[in-house]
Amino acid sequence: MIKTRRVSYFIAATMGATIGLLHASLTAAADVDLGKALYAPCVACHGADGAGIAAMNGPALAGQDGAYLERQLHNFKSGVRGNDERDTLGKQMQGMAALLADEASVANVVAYIGSLPSVNTSGTIEHDQRNGEVQYNASCGACHGPAGKGNSTMNAPRLAGLDEAYLRRQYANFADGVRGSHEDDRLGRQMQMMATMLSTEKDVTDVIGYLLSQ
Repeated sequence: MIKTRRVSYFIAATMGATIGLLHASLTAAADVDLGKALYAPCVACHGADGAGIAAMNGPALAGQDGAYLERQLHNFKSGVRGNDERDTLGKQMQGMAALLADEASVANVVAYIGSLPSVNTSGTIEHDQRNGEVQYNASCGACHGPAGKGNSTMNAPRLAGLDEAYLRRQYANFADGVRGSHEDDRLGRQMQMMATMLSTEKDVTDVIGYLLSQ
């Protein structure tokens, strides 16, 4: 059983690395200037610098893995994400993603976001730092990487740098089946299972506090 699991992880990592190389090749061919123009409607919620605007429920985009951003934009465009009636913010993003007419448009706007400097959003909440670190490493770290920096080979986005409300909302969305329930969202279904790992609200708060400190 352990051997089979190791083989599965190896295959997943290999596929992730291949996808990452393909994405890097596509991004290199993308047009950053066209992407800047396409990003204009995103500024109102995500900020001109891509640092996010928590008051507008817009998470930080600068510094995020490009393959993840492309995947989420395609998920919004195709209705894979935002399909649940409870996900009003997801439905708003479906409309915004629809403004990107084709694959090239998605690649261009992601290339522009990738040209923005990584953000360092400071934020603190009352939490147990030690418990947050322990719970994060036990439940999240294998995919999302040390200190929440992300791991493209595991298709796991960066979590450090995202605001408290967004982290808390997405964790609850996965736990409640608001996100990840679409039959085509394989990675979302994996996160639904992982969202059961933190057994108390205190653990969730402590993990978020730990991520904010990174």
